[in-house]
Amino acid sequence: MFKRIMQLDELVLRKVKKLHSKTNNRIMAFVTHLGTGGFIWFALSLPLLIIKSTRMAGVNIMFSLVITYLLGELFIKHIVARIRPSETLPEEEQIVKRPKYYSFPSGHSASSFSVVAVTVFLCRPFIFIPVIVVATMIAFSRLYLRVHYLSDVVVGVLLGFACGAFSVPLFKFLVDKIGVSF
Repeated sequence: MFKRIMQLDELVLRKVKKLHSKTNNRIMAFVTHLGTGGFIWFALSLPLLIIKSTRMAGVNIMFSLVITYLLGELFIKHIVARIRPSETLPEEEQIVKRPKYYSFPSGHSASSFSVVAVTVFLCRPFIFIPVIVVATMIAFSRLYLRVHYLSDVVVGVLLGFACGAFSVPLFKFLVDKIGVSF
């Protein structure tokens, strides 16, 4: 089974490479940097925190990002310790700086889809639909830039969505237990 997954991972990277162009490279590098460190998602949280009706969603996004980071980046990545596809690329084929840490799961995809889950459960479509679009673009950019395999991205998406979905009732429980009002 793992052999088939690796074959699919390699096939997808070869197919995606056919989309490479100078313009696409610049676009994908920009898109991927939006997701670095959860930057865009923390930026999204700020206006949500200001508006009383969306304040709980804004705080929950941050809560979800912390859970996703702890589980994906600090736990799973170091257990699996998968080498990135970019490690085998010559320097001249690198579009973005070669990441330092392990590949599995994709942290950009996980953080992005944890925010997708929170916004789907707590926000209206005019917020969560653009979030889904941007999250999908960020996840795809990781494949395009050859810093992740398809399986890294798929598991990152699933992990992130699960963490985000889990964080919503957990956050509500904690808020009710503590008695904090938003």
